[in-house]
Amino acid sequence: MFEDGELERLVAAAQAGDPGSTEYLLARLRPVVLRRCSRFLPHHADAEEAAQDALLSISTHLGDYVGRGSFLGWVTVIASNAARSTYRSMRRRAEDSHADLPDSVDPRTTSVIAGTRLDLMEALGALERQHPTLVESFVLRDLGDLTYAQVAEELDTPLGTVRDRIHQARRFMRGRLAPGL
Repeated sequence: MFEDGELERLVAAAQAGDPGSTEYLLARLRPVVLRRCSRFLPHHADAEEAAQDALLSISTHLGDYVGRGSFLGWVTVIASNAARSTYRSMRRRAEDSHADLPDSVDPRTTSVIAGTRLDLMEALGALERQHPTLVESFVLRDLGDLTYAQVAEELDTPLGTVRDRIHQARRFMRGRLAPGL
């Protein structure tokens, strides 16, 4: 995606206030962010909305990135949070409109992929409510495809703690996504 050192140079130039570098950086990050958001949200338009929110947040908070962890790990956290926020917002709007929401996904009217992602979002919401300390490690490792070491570095948390959190989160999610296994 980026040549050796290109990402670091772009980030440094964007943080220094070069608007051309910022624009180019965001354009290069857009496919990565959209892919991350698409892992959470079943419809392309929803993933696009979350990706736009994530790119705006990256642009706005670029100066907050201080090099702790990888830049792409930082982007993954922002994209994951934007996708989860978009999902929660959509869910709230649907509930506020008093629409009848199904208790579970109807496979005759929902694609398998969309149903799986909706189930995933529901399970993530339950994980966040019941075990908030487990969510970020799990999302970065299993949905963000970061290594255990990258997750530990990104969260500034010992590797053993990260491994334990991911193990606990996976056990919780397995119980939600595949009851009876």
